[in-house]
Amino acid sequence: MGQRRAVGALAGLAGGTFLYTTAEALPIGLLLPMATDLAVSPSQVGMLVTAYGAVVMVASVPLAALARRIPRRRLLSALLAGFVASTAITVFASSFALLLAARMATAATHALFWAIVVPAAAELFRPGLRGRVVAIVFAGGNVALVLGVPAGTWLGERAGWRMSFLAVAGIGAMVLVAVATLLPSTRPGQGHAARGATPDARRFWLLVAVAVLATAGAIAAYTYVALFVTEISGFPAASVGVILLARGVASVLGILAVGALVDRSPWLALVGTVALQSVALLGLYTVGHRPTAAVVLLALAGMAFAAFTAALGGVVLQVAPGRSDLAAATVSAAVNVGITGGALIGSLALPRHGVQSTVLIGALLGIAALALTLCERRIRPARCAPHRQDTVGQPGVASLSGPEPLPQR
Repeated sequence: MGQRRAVGALAGLAGGTFLYTTAEALPIGLLLPMATDLAVSPSQVGMLVTAYGAVVMVASVPLAALARRIPRRRLLSALLAGFVASTAITVFASSFALLLAARMATAATHALFWAIVVPAAAELFRPGLRGRVVAIVFAGGNVALVLGVPAGTWLGERAGWRMSFLAVAGIGAMVLVAVATLLPSTRPGQGHAARGATPDARRFWLLVAVAVLATAGAIAAYTYVALFVTEISGFPAASVGVILLARGVASVLGILAVGALVDRSPWLALVGTVALQSVALLGLYTVGHRPTAAVVLLALAGMAFAAFTAALGGVVLQVAPGRSDLAAATVSAAVNVGITGGALIGSLALPRHGVQSTVLIGALLGIAALALTLCERRIRPARCAPHRQDTVGQPGVASLSGPEPLPQR
């Protein structure tokens, strides 16, 4: 496979993560316009986000198992086509029930897309570039939070919320064309990323537990960040958007910076990102009343969590005990468990102990995740031989000689 075509396919896959993250979070920014237009309460519109996450959490592993025999290009193209169709239905939905059904359909394609996209992207380049490739794929989701969701909210406030989803469907059609034409047609189970490089069931399940705890800690603190910066740090409400933008930019930088470290030492990348998140949240709890410190620590926490998600993708490809797509689906479900659990824990702590308690809980969950991550070195290596496959000249793999960095898009 040509290098330019591989880079184009990678850009298409990153575009897919951008689309799905934007579509999932867009109702948050368009809560009031959607509630008014559909004649429902804002809490019902909020259910569009909650139910979406629940479908992703429950459906990831079963759908990945059912689709395990379908070639990746065909499967990813079908998922993106489903995304475009269900998003188009969202645009023209005349009732909340139809809108909810369309969102559930989008969530089902989301669940399977995230299970497949990491191994599919890793197959495009030689194994030594996995960390950087996975980082670019995950960066699409973070760019969505920095640009996609704010831009969609801005468009929806001026042209109506349906126009925002129509724009997302249009971009989805372009991404679909790129993936369908550029991604190689790889048979299921073929390629160096089809299975873990050094399969280890104990390390894999440790990774799943770390994913739940670290994600829950990040979300417990982040869910009420607007309340924290206004009540504790003393910022005016109008500053919240700028602070969140700074956090978002730091997230994109973090996820791109961690790629090379994941290639050298995936578990070290995991330890470093979880440790940075824990320290940042502890610092926020301690000195968050100082405005400058609060902004810096929020940015560091965002950078750490974004980099953590990319490190997760790299470690999955290393320790997956079986098929990497099923392993990625399991970790994706674990992350969604962490998102749901973190938001729930924060909501329970807020009315009783105040917004500072949500940050402290986030830090403590992060410390627990860090302790588990450090236990990895106490696990004896698995006896099974590492999964290796020669990729030189293999169809669908860009043959890059030497330690060159991944070409810029």
